Amino acid sequence: MHDNVFDRYREGGSLLHRLSPIVKVVFTVVFIFSNAILPDGAWLAFGLAWLLLLAGSQISGLGIGFTAKRSFIALPFALAAVTAIFSLPGRTLAEWDFGRWHLVATDAGMLRFVSIMVRSWLSVQGAMLLIATTRFPDLIHAFEHLRMPRLLVTIIAFLYRYMFVLTDEVLRLMRSRQSRAASLPGRKAGGPIIWRARVAGNMVGQLFLRSYERSDRIYNAMLARGYEGQMRTLNRHEMAAQDWLFAALAAAALLSVQLVGRFPLR
Repeated sequence: MHDNVFDRYREGGSLLHRLSPIVKVVFTVVFIFSNAILPDGAWLAFGLAWLLLLAGSQISGLGIGFTAKRSFIALPFALAAVTAIFSLPGRTLAEWDFGRWHLVATDAGMLRFVSIMVRSWLSVQGAMLLIATTRFPDLIHAFEHLRMPRLLVTIIAFLYRYMFVLTDEVLRLMRSRQSRAASLPGRKAGGPIIWRARVAGNMVGQLFLRSYERSDRIYNAMLARGYEGQMRTLNRHEMAAQDWLFAALAAAALLSVQLVGRFPLR
C-alpha cells in the first residue's frame, strides 16, 4: 500500500509527539481562529504567531523550517482573496481598465489582501505541524472526545483510510493498461486521443464497480466483527500533567499574540 501518498505523519519521540492529541487539536483550532481575528496589518502579532510555529517545529525535532518550506504550496489557493484589493475604499494605488470594468487598487485593499495571505500561510503551517506530529487514529479519537458529530468523524476516518485503497486500485489499473498497450520505437503507447479517452472512461467505470463491491464486502465484514460506529484504539488519551501545562502555556502565548495585535506598542 502506498501510504506515503497521503500520510504526512513523522515518527518521533519529542514532547510534541507525546502530547495528548486533544490538546494539539484544540490548540491548532484556536491558533487558526486567533490568526483569523487579528486586525489587518498586525505584523508584529503575525510575527509572534510564526515564532510559535518555529518553536513547535524545533521542539518536535522536525527542524525549524519544516512547516515553512512546505506551506508555500497552499498560498496560490489564497489568491482567491485578490478581489479585496479592489473592493475596499482607500487611497488609490493604481487603476486599470478591462473593457467595461474599471479596477482601482487601494491601500486598504492591499493591506487586507496581504493580511489574508499571511493568515492563510500561518494557518496551513499550524495544520501541517499537527498532522506531522499526530497519528491519524489519534486525531479521530480526539475529535470523538471533543464531541464532534459521530457521523462526521466516521466519514472522515473512512475517507482517509480508503484513499489508500483507491490509490492502489488506480495504480493497478494503470499498470494493466500499460502492459496491454504496445508501442513502436519512438512513439507513445496506445492510440489517438479518442482511444485514450475511451480507455480512461472504462477505467473510471471499473474503479467505481470495484469500489462499490469492496464497500459492500467491508460493510458486512465490519458488522460481523461487532462494529457499532465507533473507532477503537489502545491509547486511552488521558490528560497528563504535561498536557495541562502545555495547554496553559499555549493559552498564555495566544493571549499575548492577541494583546500585541490589538494594542500595539507606540
